Amino acid sequence: MNRELLMLIEAISREKSVDHDIVMGAVESALAQATKRLYEGDVDIRVAIDQESGDYQTFRRWLVVPDEAGLQNPDAEELLMDAQDRVPGIQVGEYIEEPVDSVPIGRIGAMAAKQVILQKIRDAERETLLNDFMSRGEKIFSGTVKRMDKGDIIVESGRVEGRLRRGEMIPKENLRTGDRVRAMIMDVDLTLRGAPILLSRSAPEFMIELFRNEVPEIEQGLLEIKSCARDAGSRAKIAVLSHDKRVDPIGTCVGVRGTRVNAVSNELAGERVDIVLWSEDPAQFVIGALAPANVQSIVVDEEKHAMDVVVDEENLAIAIGRGGQNVRLASELTGWKINIMDAAESAQKEAAETSEARQLFIEKLDVDEEIADILIREGFENLEEVAYVPLQEMLDIEGFDEDIVEELRTRAKDALLTMQIAREQMVGKVSEDLRELEGLDAELIAKLVAGGVTKRDDLADLAVDELMELTGQSEEDAKALILKAREHWFAAGDE
Repeated sequence: MNRELLMLIEAISREKSVDHDIVMGAVESALAQATKRLYEGDVDIRVAIDQESGDYQTFRRWLVVPDEAGLQNPDAEELLMDAQDRVPGIQVGEYIEEPVDSVPIGRIGAMAAKQVILQKIRDAERETLLNDFMSRGEKIFSGTVKRMDKGDIIVESGRVEGRLRRGEMIPKENLRTGDRVRAMIMDVDLTLRGAPILLSRSAPEFMIELFRNEVPEIEQGLLEIKSCARDAGSRAKIAVLSHDKRVDPIGTCVGVRGTRVNAVSNELAGERVDIVLWSEDPAQFVIGALAPANVQSIVVDEEKHAMDVVVDEENLAIAIGRGGQNVRLASELTGWKINIMDAAESAQKEAAETSEARQLFIEKLDVDEEIADILIREGFENLEEVAYVPLQEMLDIEGFDEDIVEELRTRAKDALLTMQIAREQMVGKVSEDLRELEGLDAELIAKLVAGGVTKRDDLADLAVDELMELTGQSEEDAKALILKAREHWFAAGDE
């Protein structure tokens, strides 16, 4: 019978063009699975077949684990100290093996053995096909819709299958069995049976790759797509840069009579594409990204990584876009938070900021309104700037001599130190779980304490608008902080 087993292994190896060792491993795995059924626990069994005689031995084995880790599976693990009593010198990660009775092939039946073996062969073939496909380095998967699987679409290309999940499809796109489809290869998940290649038609990377295929200048390195933002099936923006002054980046991507951009748009269910010129200057980049709206002025806040963009009444709706689409895509494209406002809103915000800065300087520097206004007019916005800008910058201010400048800098430093001590005292008033919450610094904690928030649950109970009023945070930041504070509630519920 053992000789027949070797002959079967050899025959399957030749018939399926699969390496002899893979088939041998499949047989050993089948015998090991049969042996495991004789035990009640989750034991680990290894079978070794003699490739000359066909005889085989069976071993039960235990993985050696660190003493401090404890036993997660006592049926198949052994603590290091116990393992070394049995086998001196054995190390963590090695196995202790003990011979056990082998299961006769007749016990599992020839057909059952063959089915297990053939399944292992199919898995090996599938992995080989997948490796061959991925080795080509293709980024776009082109195939035919084969079937639906729990809302996902299985796309077949040759003998390889990809999975297009519902969330990665273009909204309102209706794909049917037999349709030709292209999608971006995003990942490979070998745990998914049948279709391990994960695809996307809604990812920004897919649009970038489509342009790469349509615009040879990108492949040649003359052009580069720096970023992309999409509302799949509706509208998208791409930022392009030319590495050759002779090449117009926007015109090249559009193509003669729009052939290139139209080819991409048609592939994506008519998605409209805005092509934007990328710039190293963030403000200029944002102005381009907001097209077709015309920008009147722009104020950059490096610290908050945000920009206030002022447009006139005629351009306000265009800049924002339907449902905020235009400004949202521009923000995703540039990586900056963009606040759109008209001239009146801008003037109102500027007046509020000026008033706040004036009050800060009058109170903390103990100066009159005239001195405070001079500092504001010269571009000073906070105490840090007064305390630490280069001395000459303040000496250049008309009406400021060395004595005035030194006094102002000293007062600013003293005020900053006093404020820091006060913040540290505030931190000491809150609970440890709030103090250690990710995203909170001493300044935020001081604002929370001033509002009566001293515990993590106090913060978690706040509404977003309440937290915004207390801290002056944006809606997005306030929402994120409240969700972080509530995480322990959900964790407790899961337990």
